[in-house]
Amino acid sequence: MNRTLYLFTIVFLMQLACSNKVEKMRYKVTKISNPINIADDWDAAPWNEIDPLLVSNFMGEKPTHSPKTQAKLAYDDSTIYVIFKVEDQYVKSVHDKNQDPVFKDSCVEFFFTPGKDVKAGYFNLEMNCGGTMLFHHQLIPREGSVKISEKDIEQIKVVSSLPKIIDPEIDKKTTWLVSYSIPFSVLNNYHKLAKPQTGTIWRANFYKCADDTSHPHWLTWSPIDFPTPNFHVPEYFGELEF
Repeated sequence: MNRTLYLFTIVFLMQLACSNKVEKMRYKVTKISNPINIADDWDAAPWNEIDPLLVSNFMGEKPTHSPKTQAKLAYDDSTIYVIFKVEDQYVKSVHDKNQDPVFKDSCVEFFFTPGKDVKAGYFNLEMNCGGTMLFHHQLIPREGSVKISEKDIEQIKVVSSLPKIIDPEIDKKTTWLVSYSIPFSVLNNYHKLAKPQTGTIWRANFYKCADDTSHPHWLTWSPIDFPTPNFHVPEYFGELEF
């Protein structure tokens, strides 16, 4: 191979590698002065002044049903607040006990590391459309998982717009919401953290799934370059900027 062809090949491979690099997303978490009533609607204050993020990338084969899924976040000195809005169809929920496999239902998920270093561990909070959650802390993906205790889960306020059990599946267009508030003190029982200040960065991703519905799908906020659906890949987490 002559030198010119060699250099051209190297440049081409470098460009190809760069084009395949997954861009991580970033979202600004809004600081609020007064606690949010999580029973308030998506369009109520202060949510109506907070920009949403969009969970629109897919894993695996392109799904035939990709519900529009959005989330908003806010925080104060003691708590982080999360609300999801899903414009859905084929909605199902059969799990009504915390730590059940709610990802099999119509489900939204918030995975996050309270800091920049994903190797320090992360939380996975998975919640079905009825407001039932699976909440764990992972030091290594799918290994050494610690369940958040029921006592701590009781400190997390949850509101859902749909009943806990939906069976048979709803097969018409349905918009549903879940919202919750997580005290930083609960997180600190499993992962030592400093309360966020202006400029603090956490790593996170947001997901929508519905494994056991008639139209399964696996959607993400920050793109994931992985051959099969797998949300436990913290190296692809985006950034939350406080």
